[in-house]
Amino acid sequence: MVVAISFLEAPLKFRAPGVTVPLGLGIGRLVFRALNVVETVWAALLVAGILVAGPAAGVVVAGATAVVVLVIQLVGVRPRLTRRSDRVLAGEDVPRSHAHYAYIGLEVVKVVALLATGILLLGA
Repeated sequence: MVVAISFLEAPLKFRAPGVTVPLGLGIGRLVFRALNVVETVWAALLVAGILVAGPAAGVVVAGATAVVVLVIQLVGVRPRLTRRSDRVLAGEDVPRSHAHYAYIGLEVVKVVALLATGILLLGA
């Protein structure tokens, strides 16, 4: 889900014919809100599974990294992106946001951490 939405849907929607910046932002907000809800549920299940099963340290580190990155995104980056998109949707002309780069960088870290978690769990 993270790869499909963050690295495919998000950039491509702005290239579709007729999609304006406000329309793309509105769609993006809905899609990322839904993604973040699903991610939060999965993160809670991952934490519960780690607490119950007590897997190897590598699994704990990789899984915890993914969860911590998600929290940083939700608490530290998403509010800044939301404030900016609120201004754009209100008709203001605002400069490009550097917070997007932080979010994308964190997405890369999260994907790597999730892949590592899965690979380590399969090897357990």
